[in-house]
Amino acid sequence: MFRPGSIQSRLTLKDKILSIDLLLFFSILTLGIISFFAMYSTDAGEFAYHTKSHIVRFIVFFILFIIISFVKINFWYSSTTFIYVGVLSLLILVKYFGLSSSGSQRWLNLYFINLQPSELMKISLILFLAKYYHRISSTDVNRIKFLLRPLIALLFPVILVVTQPDLGTAFLIAAGGVIVIWLAGVKMKFFAYFSVIFLSVAPVAISFLKPYQKSRILTFLDPTRDPLGAGYQITQSKIAIGSGGLFGKGFLNGSQSYLDYLPEKHTDFIFTLFSEEFGFFGSCVILLLYLLITWRLVSIGNITRDAFGKLYCFSFATAFFVYVAVNMGMVLGLIPIVGAPLPILSYGGSSMLAMMFGLGIAMSFKIHKDEPLG
Repeated sequence: MFRPGSIQSRLTLKDKILSIDLLLFFSILTLGIISFFAMYSTDAGEFAYHTKSHIVRFIVFFILFIIISFVKINFWYSSTTFIYVGVLSLLILVKYFGLSSSGSQRWLNLYFINLQPSELMKISLILFLAKYYHRISSTDVNRIKFLLRPLIALLFPVILVVTQPDLGTAFLIAAGGVIVIWLAGVKMKFFAYFSVIFLSVAPVAISFLKPYQKSRILTFLDPTRDPLGAGYQITQSKIAIGSGGLFGKGFLNGSQSYLDYLPEKHTDFIFTLFSEEFGFFGSCVILLLYLLITWRLVSIGNITRDAFGKLYCFSFATAFFVYVAVNMGMVLGLIPIVGAPLPILSYGGSSMLAMMFGLGIAMSFKIHKDEPLG
């Protein structure tokens, strides 16, 4: 009906601005503003390093999110392989030239930012697999030869991240890839086969875990086994969340946080600090914002005209919700502690960059929803 690019050529800057999904836009912005206050609280009510750095990063990456959303869909479609291979190359560079901290080697020093490529791989893998399944017919999805490439594309980065070691991020990368494969229509029997294989090799894999990783699993099964050691973080997290009650202790009045009973409160345990200060109702507001973002991502997928956009939006929406669920489940003691930051709210430049990158691509599918893939 339309020549490739004919719709896109008529989209002015004003058209693009008017096509922005306002609910998604303001949900992200509201979450970012809330994160400013949360980070200010982690710095004990002072405009210190973490607060300043977090605000600057959010502003820069939010602007990047807007810029990315204005980019044509055809660009993302044609660049998926380059993006995936580029991020994979960065993961390989981390193995040889990465910065080490607390026994892990996960970052590359790019001078203006210490980049954690594994965070970007969460989005790159979803984008790569979305294009892959867009290009093959539905009748070929369950053929063995068409299952090998996505499996290799998934396993390679996961293995690299596991060796850093970073089991939490490796799990989230794998979850994103599995979600795309599942939504693409791969039969459940294949997931059952791989589940059996995974359970069979799990005892062997556990023997290769670092002592602190084994300790986290044992602590999850019995948090009281080492209350002043491996179980300290999760015990204090539960106390902080529980002490918040319905309405919380008030902004800057969280005793667990201010008396430094809660380590890592600015990163993976930022939700604990927020829950203590704003209680159950404040936590529900945060959860509502995440649900709104997830809902809008799904809605964008519904109006996207091609399989590439639908697969990306549906998969990223599901993965985004998994990221939130894993973090909240971790701080509530429902799952073992893993390295899983809370999207946008937690301190961390690489995590925020990855989320804004992913959200920006989803927004571009909304703005350019009538653009045919060339």
